[in-house]
Amino acid sequence: MSEAPQDPWDRYGWVMAAIWLIFLAYPVVAAATLDTGWVWRVVGVALIVTYAVVYLHGFIRLPAACGDKERTALGVRHLAVMLSLIALASLVIGWNALGMTPFIVSFAMFTLPLRWAGAVYGTTLLGVLGLPLLAGLFAELFFFGIIVGGVGFATGVIRLFDDRQADHKEASTQIAIASERERVARDVHDVLGHSLTVISLKAELAERLLDADGSTAAARAEVRQIHDLSRQALAEVRSTVGGLRIARLADEVVAARAVLADASIEASLPDDLSVVDPRHRIVLAWSLREAVTNVVRHSGAAHCTVEVGPDELVVTDDGRGLNGFREGNGIRGLRERVEAAGGTLTLGRGPQDAGSRLAVHL
Repeated sequence: MSEAPQDPWDRYGWVMAAIWLIFLAYPVVAAATLDTGWVWRVVGVALIVTYAVVYLHGFIRLPAACGDKERTALGVRHLAVMLSLIALASLVIGWNALGMTPFIVSFAMFTLPLRWAGAVYGTTLLGVLGLPLLAGLFAELFFFGIIVGGVGFATGVIRLFDDRQADHKEASTQIAIASERERVARDVHDVLGHSLTVISLKAELAERLLDADGSTAAARAEVRQIHDLSRQALAEVRSTVGGLRIARLADEVVAARAVLADASIEASLPDDLSVVDPRHRIVLAWSLREAVTNVVRHSGAAHCTVEVGPDELVVTDDGRGLNGFREGNGIRGLRERVEAAGGTLTLGRGPQDAGSRLAVHL
């Protein structure tokens, strides 16, 4: 089984995180211009560069984290290291280390559960505003609080959208899987229902031939047809599962003529199919197959008539009608197929209130 292509955001999302590292320029400049000697300048810059590396490493490793627990563990580990580096940097560059705090908020928003990320956001904002206030430096440092507040709000909105998008994607995937299952179930039913009906009729006919006159030649011919039909049904099932099965209207008319004859039902079938709009022929072919299968199985009819038009198919019989009839998987699946093509299927009693009538209009 081939692997799904990797999401470009998973492969290159860290580039977006790297762009924002430009805002570390403020604490870097503060460290590089210290008047306490070149050693402390080097130490200060090294701490900030290490901080940037840890931050980027977390985003690079994030796509490989499988599941919420692993993602959370990755976030906690990296945030612990980043907070430690901020604490060490504050010993070197002082209050300028507050310029490193917005990255704590943004990293938490994309790695931790949303409630945890909100707690980190609130705590960081409280610290960035509260500590300068206690130190009497609020007027000089309040802008750090504005930056942290803006970063937290922006990344929080992005996180909410990402979560909703993930939920939508998951729901869409489940719907697609369910739709494909219904398609396969519908197609397999149509293929097997028709083929097994014909095989059953052929087997009964072969048995009657043997019982009637002991003639093996005719019976052998019927058995050979059963063998061919079985192989054809197997091929059709494989094609259906692979999504390749396409019914052709002309083939279904030929098949309907044969199966009705085997069931000793007189058939009136259309000779000119050119009147049918090519856009509708596949759906009408499936409709004809299911309708004829039901006539053979359930109607007990002596005559069946099939009529086609540019956008319709009508199948009537003179059998027992719909008394006690319950709509099964075949008709239900056909109705879904017709409605998906923008059409309608009606099933009722035939002309003069006898037999049954199935009509498909597209």
